Amino acid sequence: MEQQKVLFGLVGFPLGHSRSQEWFNARFALEGKTNAEYRLFPLNVIEEFPSLLRNEPDLAGLNVTIPYKEKIIPFLDELDESARSAGAVNTVRITRRDGLITTKGFNTDAPGFLKTTEGLALKGPALILGTGGGAKAVEYALSLKGIPFSFVSRKSDAHGILSYTDLTQGLIRSHLLIINATPLGMHPDTGSFPPIPYQFLTRDHFLYDLIYNPEETEFLKKGLAMNTRVMNGWQMLVSQAELSYNIFMEGG
Repeated sequence: MEQQKVLFGLVGFPLGHSRSQEWFNARFALEGKTNAEYRLFPLNVIEEFPSLLRNEPDLAGLNVTIPYKEKIIPFLDELDESARSAGAVNTVRITRRDGLITTKGFNTDAPGFLKTTEGLALKGPALILGTGGGAKAVEYALSLKGIPFSFVSRKSDAHGILSYTDLTQGLIRSHLLIINATPLGMHPDTGSFPPIPYQFLTRDHFLYDLIYNPEETEFLKKGLAMNTRVMNGWQMLVSQAELSYNIFMEGG
């Protein structure tokens, strides 16, 4: 008897930078899951999400990337503890039963980030560049590790978010961990980078970029020029994808 097709995928916009399709389909092939397929589903607006669920009856799970990790939450039926605590979702399990579709959101970014930092002896306080869904996952992860942090965005606000113009030599020297959770530098806009004062970096700093395409962003290049330690987002992608894969298979 022919196995029923099972479909998984990624929603976000744009998706030209993503290697998730490559990773998941290779994993399905390795596991002998010939009935499983992973596709990219670029959504112009998150309001297209419900129609995607209706139009793809084989869809059993989704990953979520920018700019929808927060915006997708109102469209989901349930969140697990990781998603509630992080305030962002990057994995959705879809259950279909008796004509009803139910969805549950998870966050595997935070544990994926933590997995990649094991044994690195990271020193805080940290600066998290950006305030979106990826930044919220990093916030949750650093909270679990007991590392204090501050957010940096284009504009400061009353909630303590710093602006890039607030980053003095003293602030940079006192924050040895700097994490880029913005899309600045991501393919195809590889020439962009967060406007921090790189000249104040030292060999004691650690720059972590959630971006993995390209492998070496301008953010990381500028850190390397100042002899800092650096890491891109590839291992985080793999770690969170492994966790997403397990969530998908639990629902299958």
